[in-house]
Amino acid sequence: MKVVYTDMVGDLFHYGHVNALHQSKSFGDYLIVGVHNDEAVESYKRKPVMSMEQRIKVIEGCRYVDKVIKDAPLTLTSEFVKTHNIDIVSITDTRPDEQNKQFYGEVMDKVKKFKYTTTISTSDIIKNIKQR
Repeated sequence: MKVVYTDMVGDLFHYGHVNALHQSKSFGDYLIVGVHNDEAVESYKRKPVMSMEQRIKVIEGCRYVDKVIKDAPLTLTSEFVKTHNIDIVSITDTRPDEQNKQFYGEVMDKVKKFKYTTTISTSDIIKNIKQR
């Protein structure tokens, strides 16, 4: 059995998130999703609208997800991957390799990229709400 890991914020869960999870699951048999806490998220973008507990509940409800890890680390280590028996680390194809090395450096040999959905984002949803 191939275990796949991906991490996310999962705020205002939408079909782009579903696409990411579907593509990640296609790399293996069992999908683990790490959910970043608010403090970690705020280190690189805005604070999530939904609480971590709300985000976890929605992600757990996605049919492609087998397990959710709360307070997932921003930087993946070999120890984390070994502890969770992860074979493949699934990441978006949008980040530059230098940034990927910052977050996944120790496990870059396990990385597979999925195609990012460009037609929706949480920021777009928030912008649409504000315009109404």
